[in-house]
Amino acid sequence: MSCAQPYALQLRARGYRMTPQRLAILHVLHHSGKHLSPSEVYQQACVELPGLTETTVYRTLEFLTENGLARPAYMGSGHLVYEIAGHEHHHLKCRICGHEMEVRHDLLKTLYRQLESESGYRLTDSHVTFIGLCPDCQKGE
Repeated sequence: MSCAQPYALQLRARGYRMTPQRLAILHVLHHSGKHLSPSEVYQQACVELPGLTETTVYRTLEFLTENGLARPAYMGSGHLVYEIAGHEHHHLKCRICGHEMEVRHDLLKTLYRQLESESGYRLTDSHVTFIGLCPDCQKGE
């Protein structure tokens, strides 16, 4: 699980240690390559760490989010999902087939600057999911 080394360093720099629970959950998020529900994280992390509880997974995901190692998102289902923190991006999601694709954050930078200017807020984090119809589903309309 050498993938956790950078995360362990980040936690240590903040005065925290890498627990087996944090390690297992970070490992799952790091290797998933997609958003996972807390339940999916739990199911996968239990393989590496039998005895892990679902409550611990929820608490650990909150902790990892607060410390910038995980990112929560609402992907159109109304349920919170998580991914490993890394690069800022957003999503397009088809409301019919569920296909998703990433949208580079830099495509929305002008909008973000305008939001900050008009609202007075300083945006520190965001994740936007645009819902629509993919090209394949548009053909079937």
